[in-house]
Amino acid sequence: MITIAFFKAAIIAGTPLLFATLGEIITEKSGHLNLGVEGMMLMGAIIGFQVGYSTNSPLLALLFAAIAGAFGALIYAFLTVSLRANQVVSGLALTIFGTGFAGFVGKSLVGMKMTDEFNYFFRDLKIPGLGDIPYLGEILFNHDIFVYLGYVTAIILGLYLYNTGKGLNLRAIGENPAAADAASIPITKYKYLHILLGGALCGLGGAYLSLAYVPVWQENITAGRGWIAVALVIFAGWNPYKAIIGAFLFGGLDIIGFRLQGTAIAISQYVFDMAPYVATIVILVIVSFRKSKKNAPPKALSEPYFREER
Repeated sequence: MITIAFFKAAIIAGTPLLFATLGEIITEKSGHLNLGVEGMMLMGAIIGFQVGYSTNSPLLALLFAAIAGAFGALIYAFLTVSLRANQVVSGLALTIFGTGFAGFVGKSLVGMKMTDEFNYFFRDLKIPGLGDIPYLGEILFNHDIFVYLGYVTAIILGLYLYNTGKGLNLRAIGENPAAADAASIPITKYKYLHILLGGALCGLGGAYLSLAYVPVWQENITAGRGWIAVALVIFAGWNPYKAIIGAFLFGGLDIIGFRLQGTAIAISQYVFDMAPYVATIVILVIVSFRKSKKNAPPKALSEPYFREER
């Protein structure tokens, strides 16, 4: 059925968005607004592709993609945590850096393809029992291992944030770092660890694009998905569970034009290509008018913390 095929494809297209959104959520929960998501995704995408192409090892490719994303986040963390530089400017600089880095490293890899052996690692795997559920089984539980990793990561992050003491500490830092510091929570350590974790997740999101979604290297493979992920954080209300829905919804918007090609709907493909970005703008406008404490950003978001100023 075309409906099942569409929803299944939407989940695949939304998986890189899910990883990037989760990475930005965990970063913003520490009180840091990192607009370098696009750059970290590109760094993860090119390093993952280069390592995968050179070694033919999917696991090494994913590992180094995560390290590349975390390295980009480390640059941002040093600037904004240790040097207390402006977070918006630092994030934008990271995006520019990541874009240039991917372009430079990937110049000789344009058009290169992964081997069939490598691609076999990302084949669809039906989960026994769950995959046999009518409709939902085919849509949700008949995917490659990376999609399942996205499900698990979102659930683990949700449990971590809302059901553990360390998650409570992290949320306290994002809301009121001075009070958290007074409670002997190691502010700098928490900030660094979670910013790096967020970068690693963004790197994995980029790697999914270059290793599984489009296993051929091409310039600007992320195509602005990092900016969509930043808006999805707001759409999800900084909640990892809601991020799953938002990522797959935007994944559907991303592929709807392709799916409608050849049908009786006579609308330009370029209109459909605009859909995710138009939806991003609409979300930001709606959220700007919505006043909800439950879905509000961390109170200390983008505010540098200096212990001596308490």
